[in-house]
Amino acid sequence: MILPASSFEGFAWPWLLLALPLPWLLRRLLPAGRPGGPALRVPYGMQLDAIAARGGSGIARGVGVLAWLAWALLCIAAARPQQLGPPVQPPQAARDLMLAVDLSGSMGEEDMALGGRGVDRLTAAKAVLADFLDRRSGDRIGLIVFGDRAYALTPLTRDLSAVREQLDDTVVGLPGRATALGDAIGLAVKRLRAQPANERVLVLLTDGVNTAGQLDPMKAAALARDAGVRIHTIAFGGDGDTLSVFGLPIRMPGGDDSVDEGTLQRIASMTGGKAFRARDTDQLAGIYAEIDRIEPILQPAERVRPRRERYPLPLGAALLCGAIALASRRRRA
Repeated sequence: MILPASSFEGFAWPWLLLALPLPWLLRRLLPAGRPGGPALRVPYGMQLDAIAARGGSGIARGVGVLAWLAWALLCIAAARPQQLGPPVQPPQAARDLMLAVDLSGSMGEEDMALGGRGVDRLTAAKAVLADFLDRRSGDRIGLIVFGDRAYALTPLTRDLSAVREQLDDTVVGLPGRATALGDAIGLAVKRLRAQPANERVLVLLTDGVNTAGQLDPMKAAALARDAGVRIHTIAFGGDGDTLSVFGLPIRMPGGDDSVDEGTLQRIASMTGGKAFRARDTDQLAGIYAEIDRIEPILQPAERVRPRRERYPLPLGAALLCGAIALASRRRRA
């Protein structure tokens, strides 16, 4: 037997097996050729033909069987028999992380540029996050938004289009106009606690300070540290308006002082993450690209059984049968 029955998967091109009876059909349908008469008549010619026929009938029959066997093996090889290999589980590069996005009132400030026009902070953040999601095929991502309170819009999922749609539907002030920074961290810790320790990652984007919620940000960070959740913080927002007084630029309210960078840096440091500062859309895009590099996770992909091509076996047998048949025919001649 050429292929073990227990591991035989099938043929890639089974329709080529229809060619098996082709020689028999051609022999039946095509008109038989008329042999010419004997070139030389000798005495006892009929007796000599009978003796030659009796001696060569066994060889001719064997040659015919080998020819048919070679044709059948060629048809089987052309149909590409395949065999299932042992199950394998290749590694897959992926990440499991939660995105927490600030929707407080200050995210409506129009101090960002996108496509050559001025836009508010949330619109700029959406554009960068949409690009981030487009490049995260295979990742599992969840989305949290926060204002007066924190809400989980999507759980960890590989359906990144659903995450993108939920993000697109968000508006400034939807969960309130304050900033419940500690509650957002606490909710992310709750959602990530069930994940393996090396996959618990939170990316927190905010442009303000904690002004609402029931959980202090540093206490929330301590909970995250104890649960093995690594937090990367992004302080987002422009430098604000400036006023020139005697040639000296004076920063007006709404600039860097509106972002509590110190707290965000301590949160990141306590949990083993990194703290970033983004003053424009380009810097924000660069930060998410950096997060791509520092948060790779190898996850086992779905187990598969590769198909192995087995056509060389019947092809080799067909060539062997053909060579034996040709050699036998020449010996008979």
